[in-house]
Amino acid sequence: MRFNAEQLRIVENLRGAYASYHEALRAGAGCGPRLVWKNSKGTDYLYEMSNVTESGRSLGPRSAETELKFDAFEACRADAAGRLRESTEAVATLAKLYRSLDLPRIDPRVGEILRQFDVDGLLGAALMVVGTNTMAAYEIEAQSRFASSLDATNDADFAWRGSGTQLAIAAPPGPIMQSLRAIDRRYTVNSEKPFQALNAKGYEVEVLIAPSIDQYYPKSERLRPIPLPEQEWLLLGEPVDVVVLDLGGLPARIVAPDPRWMALHKAWLAEQPKRNRNKFEKDRKQSVRLAEAVMDFMPHYAVNAQFMASVPSELVSYAEKLFARALRG
Repeated sequence: MRFNAEQLRIVENLRGAYASYHEALRAGAGCGPRLVWKNSKGTDYLYEMSNVTESGRSLGPRSAETELKFDAFEACRADAAGRLRESTEAVATLAKLYRSLDLPRIDPRVGEILRQFDVDGLLGAALMVVGTNTMAAYEIEAQSRFASSLDATNDADFAWRGSGTQLAIAAPPGPIMQSLRAIDRRYTVNSEKPFQALNAKGYEVEVLIAPSIDQYYPKSERLRPIPLPEQEWLLLGEPVDVVVLDLGGLPARIVAPDPRWMALHKAWLAEQPKRNRNKFEKDRKQSVRLAEAVMDFMPHYAVNAQFMASVPSELVSYAEKLFARALRG
């Protein structure tokens, strides 16, 4: 079902509201680690507290210098908090309308991760969303609801897309685990699956990578994705970059692969014998509905002879089947 004029207005306004909300979050992060006074043997010491571990290091006893540092931090934090309050109020107003219009939403756990990745400079520059969580983004891009019942998931999958060139011109990304642990200190790397992070409730965050850019993946990252040839396809074309609302009422930005290539990727996955059989049917339905949405509602993602010429041999039969209607026309 196509979005009506009011839905389109709210989607556009939410994107603008997110820009202000995101800048307020970045302003808060820019204040640096939390500073607190601690008394030891009758003397106050200024401590810099880790946002991840809650441990701290002393910056020295109370003095004109340490008081100046503390006052600057408090002023920065107060300014950021004021900006965040204002932007949150604007988001809350739009969120009510967004929900009432039944626009696409995502799991709040994913939303929280996306916001943190975006604040830390990881989203878009180094990571993009893959898997089922992309469906809400494609609905926003298509301006149509077509993935109902196919967008639920209990994990979050990301693909590394950074290369030496891309990261040279982008803000240096922060470590992935550091970002996750800023959300929940209980996130740890799964010892049996080093490409996967888990929190205490078993929520899974996985990072995938294409072999061609594996050399650019930072050696300092604790998560170690396994290079998968099929991830190459998701680097092709033009990614979508949209803002959606999560089920907790907060906005999140999603950067996801070109929908044509995601449709082909899902169709291919649905026929892989090593794939979890419980996901076969969902993969197949997602591929079909996404391909239909591309042909019907995303003319800027053309399916034509030029596109078909870029399709690798192992995907040609899937493309001919999924996009048959467009290729006939």
